[in-house]
Amino acid sequence: MARRRLIGLLLLGLALVAVCVASIAVGAKPIPLDGVWHALFEPTGVEDDVIIRSLRVPRTLIGIAAGIALGVGGALMQGHTRNPLADPGILGVTHGAALAVVLSIFLLDVSSLYGYIWFAFAGSMIASVAVFLLGSAGRGGSSPVTLALAGAAVSALMHGLVSAIVLLDQQSLDAFRFWQVGSIAGRDLTVLSQVLPFLVVGLVLAFVNAPGLNSIALGEDVARALGTRVGQTRVLGVVAITLLVGGAVAACGPIGFLGLVVPHLARALVGPDYRWLLPLSGLFGAVLILLADVVGRVVARPSEVEVGVMLALVGAPFFVVLVRRRKLVKL
Repeated sequence: MARRRLIGLLLLGLALVAVCVASIAVGAKPIPLDGVWHALFEPTGVEDDVIIRSLRVPRTLIGIAAGIALGVGGALMQGHTRNPLADPGILGVTHGAALAVVLSIFLLDVSSLYGYIWFAFAGSMIASVAVFLLGSAGRGGSSPVTLALAGAAVSALMHGLVSAIVLLDQQSLDAFRFWQVGSIAGRDLTVLSQVLPFLVVGLVLAFVNAPGLNSIALGEDVARALGTRVGQTRVLGVVAITLLVGGAVAACGPIGFLGLVVPHLARALVGPDYRWLLPLSGLFGAVLILLADVVGRVVARPSEVEVGVMLALVGAPFFVVLVRRRKLVKL
């Protein structure tokens, strides 16, 4: 198993390098590999250099960051809820961000992507806190079931509010549709720099959370007997999920499917140990989001299909095949 994990980690690292090269080279204007090398290491300001350094490199870096965040967030979400069908949006993060974006457009007339980011991140944080407080109410405290139910209730409420606002205001509808589709295009390094500190802190908390999550997977009673502080571990996990998914959603909009399927792919390769599952999920997420983005540029050239749409189109049937062939792993 140890050899299998190391080989899997190495292969995913090589796959990530390959899709990064494809992401930089492929687009409305194909650029040969020698042109890519020239633009990255010996730029002279020609058109290809500008395209690569100003557009494709930032897009690739944002895709890597968002893919890692959503992959790790999805693995944490499935571990803490012990639900193989859970995705990062179950804590209300996505709908909280969506409501904050719509309100910023409707009430404050925010029209810039840089303005959306902070409102989206704040909305995701508030939604997660509300879900955790609701799920922790009562003597029993938080549990996978109460968190899932609270997340479903808060998400439904926020989705209704978003629908009401966009139906009342055409400007909010138009701007929200642009953000909601889920894309890594049109973002520059300024966007990445705004959310990167939160993603880094979220990743650190996620890996600190991994040993406790391994204990919780054996059952809460066993985890307590092993000395794990279940409540503290769950709070740490919720904070990590909020930072990771909130940052990714704020920068790129809601990107579905990724956080749902990626943990299953990683679990099939390295088993249930979250110390390995989390990094493998992050790598799988980065590879898949960049691969979907590259395919979206090719199938509709010279235009493109946004990565959120590509993942939805490919992801649903892929997940059905995954479930039927491998069956869902009990968590």
